Amino acid sequence: MFFFEKFAKFTNKKEKKYENPEVQTAIRRKKNDFSEIGCRGGVNEIGGKMFSRFEADLYRHLKESIPVIDAAISKITRLIGNFEIECASETVTAKINNFLKSVKSGPCGIGIENFISSYFNQLLTYGTAIGEIVTDGFDVYALYNVSLKDVELRTDKNSFKFLIFRKDAGGNLIPIKRPEFIFVSALNPEPGKIYGNSILKGLPFISGILLKIFSAIGNNWERMGDVRFAVTYKPPPYASDYVFVRERATQIASEWSRAMEPGSSSDFVAIGDVDIKAIGADNQILDSRIPVRQILEQIISKLSIPPFLLGFSWSTTETMASQQTEILSIELAAYRRNLNPVINKICKTWMRCHGFESEFEIIWRSVNLKDELKSANVRLINAKAARIERLFFNSTGKI
Repeated sequence: MFFFEKFAKFTNKKEKKYENPEVQTAIRRKKNDFSEIGCRGGVNEIGGKMFSRFEADLYRHLKESIPVIDAAISKITRLIGNFEIECASETVTAKINNFLKSVKSGPCGIGIENFISSYFNQLLTYGTAIGEIVTDGFDVYALYNVSLKDVELRTDKNSFKFLIFRKDAGGNLIPIKRPEFIFVSALNPEPGKIYGNSILKGLPFISGILLKIFSAIGNNWERMGDVRFAVTYKPPPYASDYVFVRERATQIASEWSRAMEPGSSSDFVAIGDVDIKAIGADNQILDSRIPVRQILEQIISKLSIPPFLLGFSWSTTETMASQQTEILSIELAAYRRNLNPVINKICKTWMRCHGFESEFEIIWRSVNLKDELKSANVRLINAKAARIERLFFNSTGKI
């Protein structure tokens, strides 16, 4: 018995001591402190503008207010597609692809596709995306999408490295201990700037005009959509009826209110000269189709997505639609090049944790919307042919 106890103690000493997985970039709040710390604007060490909380709120408000913008970003995120890792060794290829399918992504997600979708959506919306590889000391435990409000990026004077700081409960900046597990992507950054530019940059002005038009249309329908009537009673010219004018006007008003009650359908009978007109019937509401389309064309051209993907039938020819599809394929290929360094760092970290040094390649699913359209048409024709054959068989009993 004494031998087994000694052996158990010896083997426990040899076991790996796993660390408790902890996100470095999350705000450390005090106990029972649920206040939200925002990101303050400022200037970094080389004069570049930092990420502003108000700029983030503006872009988020644009997505919430204009459905076309939110739909376009969501479709681009889905069209980016999925990928696989191909290594020289088939064993390593199977293991790393299995890891990418099963790795935790945030508190609820599973798989790197979940993580890449959220990361890429953040990159398009805000121009900058930050991610973190969470480890338990020996292996990759999870992937975490960092909120831009929780961290702050700065650049070093003497190198091309960036410095990343997290915020504590008081808003103080604290350097990240393991910056090698943090990766940052910037979309079209300006010279000398560390933060990128959102694809929504330049849209707030024309989007404001569009919202004003929609607001005016809403106000007009609220005022004039529920038709209101002006009931005018003209008393007769002879003086003998002047005594009953007030009484007759009161009766007409009472009868008109009864006839217009919701859920009732009754006739309105009046004596004398009574004129009924719809208020605002002579006015003409401005046609908003042309200015709204012009503004939507500007928005969609900035987002670089074909209009037919958003339900707009603006392309009058098939050639124009196919050209827009080719342009979208080029845009998606450029976005994938921005995501390749992120995937590369995640895979290399996993390989180092498992002792692999194999070279690998990121294989993206080919983007060819024409082939997808042709395949969809072929499936539709086959389905129609099968239905016709089934109906013919049911009616005649012959194939």
